[in-house]
Amino acid sequence: MLSKVISTAVKGIEAYPLEIEVDIRRGHMPNITLVGLPDTAVKESISRIRTAFSNANYKFPSQSKVTINLAPADIKKEGPIYDLPIALGILASVEVINHNSLKDYAVIGELALNSNIRPVKGVLSMAMLCKEKGIKGIILPAENATEASVVEGLEVIGIKNLIEAVGFLNNKIQIRPLETDINEVYSQQTDYDIDFSEVKGNEYVKRALTVASAGGHNVLMIGPPGSGKTMLTRRIPTILPDLTLQEALETTRIHSISGLLPPGQALIVTRPFRSPHHTLSEPGLLGGGAFPRPGEISLSHNGILFLDELPEFHRNLLEGLRQPLEEGTITIGRAAASVTYPAKFVLIAAMNPCPCGFYGDNKKECHCTPYQIQKYRSKISGPLLDRIDIHIEVPSIAYRDLVNKREGTSSTEMKKQVIEARKIQAQRFKDDPSTRTGAGLTNSRMNNRQIKKYCKIDESSDALLKQAIDELGLSARAYTRILKVARTISDIEHSEHIQPEHISEAIQYRSLDRSII
Repeated sequence: MLSKVISTAVKGIEAYPLEIEVDIRRGHMPNITLVGLPDTAVKESISRIRTAFSNANYKFPSQSKVTINLAPADIKKEGPIYDLPIALGILASVEVINHNSLKDYAVIGELALNSNIRPVKGVLSMAMLCKEKGIKGIILPAENATEASVVEGLEVIGIKNLIEAVGFLNNKIQIRPLETDINEVYSQQTDYDIDFSEVKGNEYVKRALTVASAGGHNVLMIGPPGSGKTMLTRRIPTILPDLTLQEALETTRIHSISGLLPPGQALIVTRPFRSPHHTLSEPGLLGGGAFPRPGEISLSHNGILFLDELPEFHRNLLEGLRQPLEEGTITIGRAAASVTYPAKFVLIAAMNPCPCGFYGDNKKECHCTPYQIQKYRSKISGPLLDRIDIHIEVPSIAYRDLVNKREGTSSTEMKKQVIEARKIQAQRFKDDPSTRTGAGLTNSRMNNRQIKKYCKIDESSDALLKQAIDELGLSARAYTRILKVARTISDIEHSEHIQPEHISEAIQYRSLDRSII
């Protein structure tokens, strides 16, 4: 007898519909055939299902010809998420389950040998697809139910074991669909336990980070060990605008596919902060593998990617950042498939000014030669620096600042400036044809046409910029970066036009474009 079960699978972060067909014929040579490009984990599902049936007191049709087809057949299937739909398809074919009850629900889940249902990855994307396709509900592991329940208008049926699934489909067990109040989720999870007011001194650096957050600018901090670069960076998420619902869904989908969504958590509603070590691999940073998985740049989507000790990262890793920094996505090509992951993040990088770390420091003497300093800094290529708008020097903290009991600028004050500047940018770009829906275009992502339109300067500002490039040794690539940053500074100051003082401040944020010695 033929049965069909609706299921889903994920490619990249997008889900696609899947139909599992099970045909059981008695009176033929007993064997089990699984087709539809299954990988090893999918092929092993037969062994798990057979044992789970035995422990749940269901009879596996060992004496029949069983054919299982995973359609569409031209897409590689991977992972154990098809255990439950295949099992229910077999039970429907031997008439243990009512066929009609399977028409309204998509089914996903991994079977344990004792017939319990284990959680799977990528549930949010699958639930969103079910809603889009008009499917009534989704049957899935109980541990994944909270994640799927943020999709409104979809019945989310969380089950703990195979017996529960059969009982629900045969109307012998009543399971109430799980619902989640998204507003309550936001209110419970948007608080941070750190604040910029805890950082002593470095008010000039805080100002630069406020500008960077307001315009979405990438930042490179240069300073000696112990100057507070990491401490400052970890507090940047506290001043960024709260995630919108669309951003929260995008972020949660990526973490769900990677298996990093905490159990029982419905949504990620705080900005991601990722700080990978410089020894990680290329797939670890950019994404990839035999079956592509998101890397750190995608896990940082809508948040912060912090690369400490930037020159210590392999050059091919740093060069691989150029596409996502420019386009906000990363495309990973493989022989079997090509996938694209979102990767719109703010890059915050930190480095020492020289190999020993104390060039220009007032407390310790630097013993590096000019050649060593130049070689150290040249590890960061010009094309990568082209994509970093702000270079800020972070000096050692003076003793008087450490013992000063007066609190510095708080995250609340800084966030207020950031949000007001973002509102101005949203109004500026709302009718621009290059603004993608929901993309939240910021000053840092302006193209040349937009720079000419929105970053006009008067003669005095132009003269100041020309003098900086000619006399201070700033590179030509610094020109557009200065204009973008100046535009953000003027937004913070609620100035309609870019003023000379805005240009002057922006010039101060290009320290690596000047000569070293």
